[in-house]
Amino acid sequence: MKFQPETAAGVNTISRHDPERIVIGSTVFAHSLIVPWQGEVRRWEVAHFDQLTPEHLAPLLALQPELVILGSGRRLRLAPAALMRALIESRIGFESMDTAAACRTYNVLAGERRRVAAALILEPGP
Repeated sequence: MKFQPETAAGVNTISRHDPERIVIGSTVFAHSLIVPWQGEVRRWEVAHFDQLTPEHLAPLLALQPELVILGSGRRLRLAPAALMRALIESRIGFESMDTAAACRTYNVLAGERRRVAAALILEPGP
């Protein structure tokens, strides 16, 4: 899906996404990634939701966002509270949704200048 973004200066905005890639600015990403509201977009070493461990959340904690949006891949999967314990203990809110919905939700919140980070899983095709 392609967006016609009205972007705020300095905010990372997802301009396009599909099941195999995400475009931020003019950069195409074909792997899972962490998108902070500002700053560097980073590769995230998670190929499948089932591989997600508490250690994968460390880069998100370092960003100190107010909210983390977890894009769980092609379909919605809810992250168990035990997995998200570090975020809960750090008083960081989180939501799980499929990656397409996470991209859209991230853009709305980042456009409002919220301190949001998206952790987006791009799974290999069937």
